[in-house]
Amino acid sequence: MENNKNYSHYLHSGYAHPITRSWQGDNVILKSQLIYPIFVTDLINTKTEIKSLPGQYQISSDLVVEFLRPLVGKGLKSIILFGVIINGVKDEQASSADKKESSPVIKSIELIKNEFPDILICTDLCLCAYTNHGHCGVLTEDGLIENEKSIIRLGEIALSFAKAGAHVIAPSDMMDCRVGQIKKVLFENGYGSRVAVMAYSSKFASSYYGPFRDAAGSGAKHGDRQAYQLPVASRGLGLRAALRDEAEGADFIMVKPAGPYMDIIREVKDHVKVPVCCYQVSGEYAMIYHASVAGGIDLKSGVMESLISLQRSGCDIFITYFTPQLLDWLKL
Repeated sequence: MENNKNYSHYLHSGYAHPITRSWQGDNVILKSQLIYPIFVTDLINTKTEIKSLPGQYQISSDLVVEFLRPLVGKGLKSIILFGVIINGVKDEQASSADKKESSPVIKSIELIKNEFPDILICTDLCLCAYTNHGHCGVLTEDGLIENEKSIIRLGEIALSFAKAGAHVIAPSDMMDCRVGQIKKVLFENGYGSRVAVMAYSSKFASSYYGPFRDAAGSGAKHGDRQAYQLPVASRGLGLRAALRDEAEGADFIMVKPAGPYMDIIREVKDHVKVPVCCYQVSGEYAMIYHASVAGGIDLKSGVMESLISLQRSGCDIFITYFTPQLLDWLKL
């Protein structure tokens, strides 16, 4: 009897064994691919849990070294610092961002670099946490973003972070052409070939940022950020922003949020020639965390599946609040 079966439709044999399953795709996440977000404050001797981000803290800069010590012992390779101004001055020019006496980020960079010289220190760069209006740029008298003044100010703050010892500047503001301005300032001051720029390029105006704004104290006092963060539905702008930032000299491109935007991650990965980072944002963390607490999913399995899925989509680097747990779970 003639056999008309198409044997290429039988798939199970290709992943029947654990080793052959591992051959079907890259399911290895390395500790060196993780970046841990840390919120550093201008307080003294204070560590406060963030209610909407269970297990995450606002930490005064004087405590950051001891907070990091056990994580470094487990293999932590990279962090990203977010400044939180609680007692200090917030004004229209974000003046607390780059003054050594008032900037918790600058103080933390110097302490961390002295104690853990091998740690890669990234610094988030934005005006929102330091301004009295909570927007990500300098405003006109009418309350609108003034792009050119904003990117000049961002360049000044970037330089202060570089001088303090940051290895990577990560502008999250979403001002037009800020990557070019930051690169220009870094090169003019001798940091261009030593300090990298990781651009929050495809950053969408997402509802998933809520817990982060509690953590950073960076919510807008009026209006919203939809005029400069990307429209949720826009695939085209997501790619255009990434290509623009790469052309301006970004060393790394970021997509934010991560899970709901895996189509954008793949689109960006297919078109740029620099590594792609994705930020598993606070709302994503909260969903997975609370689902596990409620017994809906196993935390380790859920977190690993989320990262492997992001890697499959094209992500090379992960900013995730699950980094402390992953340092326990990952072998390498």
